Amino acid sequence: MPFDLNSLLRPHIKDLKPYTSARDEYSGKEGIFLDANENPLGSVTIENFNRYPDPYQTSLKVELSKIKEVDPKQVFLGNGSDEAIDLLFRAFCNPGKDNVILLPPTYGMYEVSANINDVEVRKVSLTADFQLQPLKILEAADHNSKILFICSPNNPSGNKVKREDIYFLLRNFPGLVVVDEAYIDFSDEPSFTTELKNYPNLLVMQTFSKAWGLASLRLGMAFGSEEIIRILNKIKPPYNISGLTQDTVLHALKDKGKVDLMIKEILAERDFLELELKKLPFVEKIHPSHANFLLVKLPHANQVYEDLIKEKIIVRNRAKVTLCEDCLRISVGTRSENEAFIEALAGIGKLKNLKI
Repeated sequence: MPFDLNSLLRPHIKDLKPYTSARDEYSGKEGIFLDANENPLGSVTIENFNRYPDPYQTSLKVELSKIKEVDPKQVFLGNGSDEAIDLLFRAFCNPGKDNVILLPPTYGMYEVSANINDVEVRKVSLTADFQLQPLKILEAADHNSKILFICSPNNPSGNKVKREDIYFLLRNFPGLVVVDEAYIDFSDEPSFTTELKNYPNLLVMQTFSKAWGLASLRLGMAFGSEEIIRILNKIKPPYNISGLTQDTVLHALKDKGKVDLMIKEILAERDFLELELKKLPFVEKIHPSHANFLLVKLPHANQVYEDLIKEKIIVRNRAKVTLCEDCLRISVGTRSENEAFIEALAGIGKLKNLKI
């Protein structure tokens, strides 16, 4: 059957009249602005931030679309990817009735957002090597299954998901298929944005927080059909991306070469970190990574985590996460940070007499 987006949409969203801001009514740059109750005298800061920003980030989307090779109308920008996740729940999931499918271990905000919105979560665990189980996913779904979240490269495992499994689910899952590509810049896998024209039920999420190094600005990207993007724009807050963020990222897009160099350096440091970890006799397993981190299994991970904190080295303890027992997630740092981590870990291993 052909995909029908309206059949997934919550009924009241179809007829919702969105808030109309002053910049919706007049989007020009020139004139005497007496329409939005702004401060006409400027700001208390050196730079002026007294005017409301473009609510649809038009200039930024135009430049970003050139890099991502999509139409600007296929781009949604949110206050981090978390805003896009929350808006998807609010647009498509009826509280207390609908459900979403999650594939643990995965990014924890999907479940948090589901709980906030009173939406049932159905979980289908990944395999031992962190791959999808497509048939079990379809078995878990029913006519109230509105969204399937697939994280690839996956967090916290770092691996890329088999592409053919995602294609299978795009063809067969009854709802939206969200492919979260927060770590795609560190992978050799092409983005699923290249498939938007082929799958109207596909939404791809990316972020400026990782490869671009702009985590503090909180800017997430979502790419989908014009129809899906119109719905997200319809229900988002009027000015969800600050003018400062828009201007800063617009300038950053002109320096894509620097991003490429940073990615290259991070990948080199990831290789260095993996090589040095393999030299430690108590490291049981280093999971394959297509992200900017490594998931590492070692004895007494909880205690090692606490011992590292005493050395003021902070990693992420994933030991209690499904399929990640006795694992720590290590973000790739600079060379000096990676060396300090390896030295501290080796010292802890020797002091505690850690053994596989």
